[in-house]
Order: sequence, then C-alpha cells, then structure tokens
Amino acid sequence: MKFSTSIKSFLIGLTIPAAGQMVAQVTYTPLYTDEPVQITDLNTQRVGKDFQLRFTLDFSDLKVKSEDKATVTPMLKAGNDSVVLPGAVVAGHNRYLRLRRSGAIPEGYKLFRSGHAPSSMKVAVGVPFSEWMNSAVIILSDTLSGCSCRPIRSSEYAVATIGDPVEVVTNAVDRVFTPEYVFITPVAEVEKVRQAEGHAYIDFPINKTEIYPDYRKNPTELADIRDTISMIKNDRDYVITSITLKGYASPEGPYDNNERLAKGRTEALAEYIRSLYDFSPSIMHTSWEAEDWGGLVKWLESSSIENRKAMLWIATTSKYDGDYDRREWILKSSYPEQYKWLLANVYPGLRHTDYTIMYSIRSFTTIDEILAAWNDDPRKMSLNELYKLATSYPVGSDMFIEIFETAAALFPKSAEANLNAAIPALQSGDLARAERYLKKAGDSPEAEYARGILEAMKGNYGEASTLFTSAANAGISQAQDALNQIQTTK
Repeated sequence: MKFSTSIKSFLIGLTIPAAGQMVAQVTYTPLYTDEPVQITDLNTQRVGKDFQLRFTLDFSDLKVKSEDKATVTPMLKAGNDSVVLPGAVVAGHNRYLRLRRSGAIPEGYKLFRSGHAPSSMKVAVGVPFSEWMNSAVIILSDTLSGCSCRPIRSSEYAVATIGDPVEVVTNAVDRVFTPEYVFITPVAEVEKVRQAEGHAYIDFPINKTEIYPDYRKNPTELADIRDTISMIKNDRDYVITSITLKGYASPEGPYDNNERLAKGRTEALAEYIRSLYDFSPSIMHTSWEAEDWGGLVKWLESSSIENRKAMLWIATTSKYDGDYDRREWILKSSYPEQYKWLLANVYPGLRHTDYTIMYSIRSFTTIDEILAAWNDDPRKMSLNELYKLATSYPVGSDMFIEIFETAAALFPKSAEANLNAAIPALQSGDLARAERYLKKAGDSPEAEYARGILEAMKGNYGEASTLFTSAANAGISQAQDALNQIQTTK
C-alpha cells in the first residue's frame, strides 16, 4: 500500500493572471564582466502587486580552496533601495563536508561544493513591487572567507540592469499558485536483498583445469574476485546468502572436451574461493555451459566483420542445434580468414566464469542509524529509509534535495523515487529537471497530480486542468485545490 505525504511549497508560488489580462514583462540588459559568478536566463515580470524574478546563478568559474568558502548574494538595487535575493555558499571539499554536517548555512542560502556538479543554482522568487524596481540593477556580492571565517576578499559588481519603466497593470488579478505537493512513501522492504556481479577471465594452460594463481593475468583476475567477496563479507551490515559461478568455454575444438573444461574450471574456481573463506557448503553454487555461442552471437551482432550476416546465421540457425561440433566446423570451413581472426581476438573473451554474489543488508530503524548508513554508503539503504532520512530535514534544504536525487539515482526504475525527486525540482522552479524525473514517475494519481503542477507552472493551464481533474477523481484531494487556483475568474 502507498501512503501519501503532503508538504507545502517552500518557495513563493507562481502568480497567475486571469484569462485575457496582460502581464507586464520587464526587460533586462546583461552586463558582461570577467567576474567568476554570473546571472543567466534572467526573466522578470510584474503581475499586479508582485515583481517576480527567475534566473540562474552560475558559479561554474568560481574556484574555492578546500578549507575556504565563498558566499554569493544577489541583490536587486537602485540608489538606497535594495532587496536581498536567495544566494549560494560555495565551499571547498573539507569546508563543504563540515558545513553539510553542521547545517550552519544562513537562511535563504544553498550549499554547493566547488568543482562538483551542480555548479549553478536556479532561483524563482517574488517580492512586493516598488517603482524603483523598474530601473534597478542586479548586484552580486561575492565574499571569500578562510577556515578562521575571516574574509579573504570581498567584491560587489553589477551583472544585469532591469529595463525601462513599464505600464502598471491595474486590472490583473493577484492569484498565487501555491500547490500542496504530494510525495509517496515507499513501502519498506521485508528483506533488503542485493547482488554483485562480475566476470572472471582466468587463464589456464591448454586443456588444463587447475588454477595457477601466478599464471599470466590470473593475479589481477583473482584479486578482483577476492576484493568483491571480501568487501561484502567484511561489512557488518551485509550477510552473503549465495555465491553462484557459471563457467564457459569457447566454441573451438570438440564439444565434449569443452564441456569437461567448462565444468572443471568452474569447480576449480569454486574450490579456490572455498579455500579462502569459511562459507557454508550451501552458499556455493556452480553451473557451466560447454561453449559460449551466445557470447559469440552478441559480438557478431555489434561487429562489422566481413560476412557477418552469414556467420550469424550459422551461429544461430536451429539446423545445427545439438550438433555444435558441426556448427563450429561449418563456420571454420566457410570463412577461414574470419574464423582465424575470431580465434585470436574474440574467442579468448568467451572463456570466462560469471559470478553473482547475493547478500542481504540489515534494516536501519532510527534516524541516527539511517544517517550513519548514509554517511557510510547510501547503497546500503532502501527507498523507504532514504525517504525517512530526506523528510527528517527541512523541506527544500540541501540534504532534503540531495537525498531524494540520490534515491532516484540508486533506484532509477522506481516510479516512486523519480516522483519524489521531481517534487523538489518543482519547488525550486527547475522545470526541466522536474520533467526528466516525471517521465519516469509512472502513472499513479500522485504522478498525474505532479505533472499537472508542472504544466501549470509552464502556463499550460488546459493540460494542467485535465491532469488535476483526473488526479482529483482518483482520490488526490490536493488536486481540487490546485484546480481551483488556476480556474479563470469570471
């Protein structure tokens, strides 16, 4: 069962004019400078008593040392009048980690790490209109401070001017679109089961099945397997439940001998693993496939080798099913040059053992446990645990957004994870990012409602009305209120 949680928008809403009424659009002129922080994509408009600004604060060229931080503050200013707008704190690596843990960020600011994405911040804000704003300048204040918090430098420069005074719209209807956002609480997993997979390319002497750890590239291949198993086994939050090995030989030579090699080499690798770890016999599982024709077919399908289609037909036709020696002889005798090349360049990669390590992860119940898992490795967490942690932070805070976006990255096919990641993007006015998440958010009523909010913010009120109506009929009570907000007044 899904449980919906409603969270109010933390930003100013979108002011919507009544149908047929004009919105006064304010133009701007960018001031091109060589400063490291700039305003881009600036859009300003006046509706009724509101003056709205949308812009991107771009600090991609701002470089901050590990222990330092830069505080970037945009301001709308004309003469002695000014309004401070939402800003950013861009910190070096070590300073960023400390600030993220302490949460010591001024109200109205967001924390970013220098040199890491994202390197820009979208701002959508509205302020009460005053006449001086018609000829205002957008100023950026950039203050760099060291680990002792003492300022290293401070600069203030203009990045854009607002255009000529505009005609006041006297008959606009002040209606602010402030939808109530609806998240979905992911269902808790009864057991968190995960898997690690890999391919081992162990070198064996011709016709041998014994493993020689120092032979050719075996030191590297065996180390990869050991590292994968040890990483999971030595973590107290993990319990290995099974290790499955499946070995393959390449198609050249007699089928019976290849079956002997595939079986023997797979069991040799299993015995090698047993010799290193005290696993229960029930943990290890082995199987084999005498000849990896599937791997050869996959390679041929993506190649441009001469006579590719004819070779694919030989490798896949049911005519030779069960008679693999004849299939291999037909391939070899029909296309000897290509076969010789395959033997040297492709067949070695068809001699491999695939391994799958299944393991369970313990559940984390308290916020302290969940936070410790987050700081250790977010991959240990379930969607439900990530949701609990995200909603323990203030709506719209850096951690709130980061955790929801991490959840969508860790569970990219989850409709709930993508929906929940889309909502902070809607709240911050990043409609492009919200739309990307909503494309993968499924067809739940909550997703339809969120898409309705997106369409309303884009000005597509007809589409938004349809989506809100559908969501309301499906039981999303917040959808009716959103629909009422965008209804045209008579």
